[in-house]
Amino acid sequence: MLEPSILLQLLIGGLLAGMLYALLACGLNLVFGVMRVINLAHAELMLVGAFGAYVLFSVFGLHPLLSLLIIVPVLFIAGYYLQSMLIERVVGRPMLTSLLATYGVSIILINVGLLLFSADFKSVPALQGSFLIGELAISQPRATAGVISLLLTVGVYLFLERSRLGKAIRAVSEHAQVAAICGIDVRKIRMLTFGMAAGMAGAAGVMLSVIYSFWPGSGVDFIQKCFAIIIIGGMGNFLGAFYGGILLGVVEAFVGGFASTQWAEAVAYLLLVTVLLIRPTGIKGAARV
Repeated sequence: MLEPSILLQLLIGGLLAGMLYALLACGLNLVFGVMRVINLAHAELMLVGAFGAYVLFSVFGLHPLLSLLIIVPVLFIAGYYLQSMLIERVVGRPMLTSLLATYGVSIILINVGLLLFSADFKSVPALQGSFLIGELAISQPRATAGVISLLLTVGVYLFLERSRLGKAIRAVSEHAQVAAICGIDVRKIRMLTFGMAAGMAGAAGVMLSVIYSFWPGSGVDFIQKCFAIIIIGGMGNFLGAFYGGILLGVVEAFVGGFASTQWAEAVAYLLLVTVLLIRPTGIKGAARV
């Protein structure tokens, strides 16, 4: 039996990892909720943010937390116009069409990344050391990334719940035709939504860059975890993705602590199967933002 301090250490580590997973997965689920499009390039947009933070840090000496002020708006604009030029053309079509379109974007981004940065692993060593709280040692990079990810996720959720534009996004996610009849510009809402999701992915990439080493092909592992999270939480449900991300982070931490890192890597899929057997619609049930 592990000591209480070690259990608490695992719990905190799992929560911090889960907050980063949640930020990434909530953006992916937001797009699905509004457009019923599964964006296979979401993790590659995250890596654009990670490599952006790497370039800004290594070339200009800009701290990753400050680089968020540049990367998030740039990814928002990129997502906005990607939706306008490509994704909007596959909204409402068979799911396979959107999967192929976003898979094509994913392949392009991976190969551009390989041309620019090669297959070498990169990292941003901007944060070092640990916070010591009694017997607990909390990694500064993980703590910073987790807290910033939580603040951004909660901020987006409050925006969706309380702002007029957020309510319009929720209306489009519920029923696009009724929203259009009520005077909402559905196409513009979709563009804004995809831009928001891309910005969230970029922010997750910046946070990723201070914790992990990464290369242009790193997105595969993260997109697989994202799919598991949104199915566990409920497809199209923002809060469901948040709960699913936190749950996955905590379960991974405890499995890694009690068993091994190999089992921790497989836990997302074991958790996915378990949730589907108990509650096929996911934690939050029916799809909505």
